[in-house]
Amino acid sequence: MKILPVIMCGGAGTRVWPESRESLPKQFISLVGSRSTFQMAAETVTGGAFQTPIVISNHDYRFLVAEQLEKIDREARIVLEPVRRDSGPAVAVATELALQTGPGTIVAVLAADHVVRDQKAFIELCERAAEAAAQGYIVTLGIKPDEPATGFGYIRPGKAVTPDGAVLKAEAFIEKPDAATAESYVAANYLWNSGNFIFRADVMAEELRKFESEMAEAAAGAVARARQDLNFLVLDAEAFGRAPKKSIDYAVMERTAKAAVVPADVGWSDVGNWRAVWQLSERDSLGNSIRGRGIVMHASNVHVRSEEHLTTVVGVDDVIVVTTQDAVLVLNKAHGDNVKQLVDRMKCERRPEAMEHKRSYRPWGYFQSVDYGTRYQVKRIVVKPGARLSLQKHFHRAEHWIVVKGTAEVTRNNEVILVHENESIYLPIGCVHRMANPGRIDLELIEVQTGSYLGEDDIVRLQDVYNRG
Repeated sequence: MKILPVIMCGGAGTRVWPESRESLPKQFISLVGSRSTFQMAAETVTGGAFQTPIVISNHDYRFLVAEQLEKIDREARIVLEPVRRDSGPAVAVATELALQTGPGTIVAVLAADHVVRDQKAFIELCERAAEAAAQGYIVTLGIKPDEPATGFGYIRPGKAVTPDGAVLKAEAFIEKPDAATAESYVAANYLWNSGNFIFRADVMAEELRKFESEMAEAAAGAVARARQDLNFLVLDAEAFGRAPKKSIDYAVMERTAKAAVVPADVGWSDVGNWRAVWQLSERDSLGNSIRGRGIVMHASNVHVRSEEHLTTVVGVDDVIVVTTQDAVLVLNKAHGDNVKQLVDRMKCERRPEAMEHKRSYRPWGYFQSVDYGTRYQVKRIVVKPGARLSLQKHFHRAEHWIVVKGTAEVTRNNEVILVHENESIYLPIGCVHRMANPGRIDLELIEVQTGSYLGEDDIVRLQDVYNRG
């Protein structure tokens, strides 16, 4: 019995700012180890008991998903939501796709931004849950608490529903409690709700039609009228937009009589804040963890992250310091859940650092702002081997390109010019141009823009191999 894994990969991620931002959310960042949490999830469900996974994401992250899979040599069917609708409609879409394989298809819905330390035990639990799912249960993995956390929902387990006692009836799903209530839940052996679900496709379809018929119909229409765009399956926008915005917990799990739970002790974390990152990181005898360029003296339980700037902490305990190119966060670990409120405030104040990194990723590579002024901007651009930018023009700016590594194939109006290392080329306002990397190494160059308006929306794309507008 092969399990069809579905990795949910659409969250914007604001709780581990400033590394995670809407343009690069936490599931794509290597918060723990060398892999992103999305890559960890993809590796966990490759081969063995699993079919080729489905990844459900959104239009903005489609090339990030594809590139991160390519880097770890994994394959997946990438499905794109045209609008964000929470986990309920995403699970409904996954159910419709699974029904195409067969009504008895066993589906495992997993989050892209969680960490599981004991992957072998996790896979074994998924297999046990799949056996119960084949009998008609909708099974979730319930995490055994190690503290009375107030940031998780809880599950009240009941009697065993399988002969070996590994799967229990889920008597109730309970929202995030206050501290005193959380302590009573831990004492009563309640479990944390991990947000991972295993079910038979026809069972989930029946429950969705029973409790959320509008959601089920919207998902069915979105899949039926989906279109292929490059290597992505794009759900129909009109149909999917009719789905109510609701989590699968509210839509089904809190209402169904078929809910069951597998108690899990697999080193799970939702990496929900910087304190969780510190807990998952390697620490010295004083509890200090350093990633990148950091120094900690006369302090304990400190977490420093700084890839470029030297960041130092002296004589201050229980803090997290995260330094990026354009922002610094100094945080008492006890206030980790307040970072989301901080990001919300920055958005209200229209601070670009709330949403965007200085480095912006594109399907062909990335660009990074180096300096800017009233009528100029300097960028560093990196183009992957074999990649090319769109054929385009600008109405308000001219550009100078200086190649520092590799060779650029530049189209400028009716000419095609090879620009080598230590050479440059000028592109006047209004000229039709394109940059491509014909080589086998990254192309790196410095771009100097000059003009009256330097916004990214001053681009008229005439041709684009990535089907961008």
